[in-house]
Amino acid sequence: MKAVVFGGSGLIGSKVVEVLKAQGHEAITASRNLGIDVVTGEGLDAILHNADIVIDTTDAPSFEDDVARTFFETATGNIIAAAKDKDIKHYIALSVVGTHKLQNSGYFQGKLKQEGLIKASGIPYTIARATQFYEFVLLIAQAATADNIVRLPSAKLQPIAAIDVATAIAGIAGGKPYNGIVDIAGPEKIALSEFARRALVAQKDSREVVTDESALYVQTFKIDDTTLTPEYHTLTGTTRLDTWLADPARTFK
Repeated sequence: MKAVVFGGSGLIGSKVVEVLKAQGHEAITASRNLGIDVVTGEGLDAILHNADIVIDTTDAPSFEDDVARTFFETATGNIIAAAKDKDIKHYIALSVVGTHKLQNSGYFQGKLKQEGLIKASGIPYTIARATQFYEFVLLIAQAATADNIVRLPSAKLQPIAAIDVATAIAGIAGGKPYNGIVDIAGPEKIALSEFARRALVAQKDSREVVTDESALYVQTFKIDDTTLTPEYHTLTGTTRLDTWLADPARTFK
């Protein structure tokens, strides 16, 4: 199996490449710094030559509404156009659990547009929606910090280690297309405030975490227990948060 991984130099894409190669597959990294530009279309035809599977882990260069919307629509359209000229058997795209519930953001409007373009492409596909990554917890805490206090709600989420997301995507690549959405989530539900609190303790960070039900997720979204937790068929990772935090090799973004 030959898989081309767009965004293959990023957090998830690089790990997908590693997992696929370890399984004996041919995994090709496609990223802008290697001359593959999904926005202009440069290099797409060449890199998809003889490919079986497209794995799209690309991300917008900014969360700014117009930038994100334009990126996802343009990049996805270009990948689809190039893939249609090849015998691509499966288009797998990394998306986000809760995308359809976070539509007051141009970023998630773009993600939903991306999903829709893939569904309508005629190419067999799987939309893999992942929950929040452990690696991003300090960024969440920072966005919620004022006067050295972190204010976050107790809404549940089901966060996951990036390597577990990559392993799940590699597993999807080895199977038949779902032609639908599959969720990828961690092994435990946890309150958002507790998620941040455990990470800060592990980092020996002195900031106090206060559970505040009026606080917004990344200063933008009002969430509840259903917003960031899976609702479709779910592939569950095995790495628990405390295990990940205790690993000296773990890294935060």
